[in-house]
Amino acid sequence: MEKRALGIILTILGIIALLVAGWMFINHSGSNYDVKVITTSVILGVIFFVSGIGLVRSTKDTLKNDERVS
Repeated sequence: MEKRALGIILTILGIIALLVAGWMFINHSGSNYDVKVITTSVILGVIFFVSGIGLVRSTKDTLKNDERVS
């Protein structure tokens, strides 16, 4: 799998995890379990988002021999 595609997928997963964590934070009931799940979602979301952005930024656009830029 191409690094740039993997970076886009990780970025999207990170955004989804952060959105879910925000939704859970707004609608939580205050139990200890909810706080752990929200914290885990935020940490995983940030890790996925940062690593995805890093992969997208670090990969260069390259063309194969038979491809043309239109």
